[in-house]
This record gives sequence, structure tokens and C-alpha cells, in this order.
Amino acid sequence: MESILKDFYRVEKLSNDDSGNFTAEIKLNPSHNIFKGHFPGNPVTPGVCMMQIVKDLTEKCTAEKLFLKSASNVKFMSVINPEENPDLMIQLNIKTEENIIKVKSTTLFGETIALKMSAQYQKIP
Repeated sequence: MESILKDFYRVEKLSNDDSGNFTAEIKLNPSHNIFKGHFPGNPVTPGVCMMQIVKDLTEKCTAEKLFLKSASNVKFMSVINPEENPDLMIQLNIKTEENIIKVKSTTLFGETIALKMSAQYQKIP
């Protein structure tokens, strides 16, 4: 499944422990056009893009096409400058209940937490 964030990031590694816990290592593309406008001379990874990455990874982990039904406890805790911190680790805990996929995620660079989020996705047939 291709992301709407074409060339914004790439998945370097994706692993799971067979109990619904996944860890993804991704690398942001600091030269992507998004960063030219957000913000010139001081690039910041947009929060909506961080949330889209979580959705993309959840689709990859579940092999399902998904629609964001709700997000709660969305906490942007640190700014991600793609020039200084292009390498991110995203931890996902994924639970499936019928057509709903519940995800708790944490996005980090190094030891710094950048985003914590809980989301519910609806499977798209």
C-alpha cells in the first residue's frame, strides 16, 4: 500500500513480537518539498504527517486498507527537525476487534519521545 506521503520517508526495518507489538525504524527525507514550506530555514515535521506515518505503518502491519475513525490522547511532545533527527523509531501496539483496529503508538528519535497517540481505524473493504 503506497502512502500519500510519497518519498517523505522510507521504512528501514519493521519487526514484531507476534503479540501485536511492532517496531518500525524509518528515515525521513529532509529534502522533501513539505519541509520547504514547513518551515523555510527551520524544517519541522508536520504533526499530521507524523499521524499519517502511524496509519501507513498500521496498514503495512495488518495488510488492511484503513480509515482513521478517531484519535485520542494525541500528544506532540517534541519537534522533529528532519535535518537533525531523520531517524525515527515508531512503536505500535495493534489490537483488532471485528472491523476496528486499535493502535497505541509512540514515535521517538533517540531517547526523545516526539508523539504519543491512540487511534482507532476502520477497515475499508
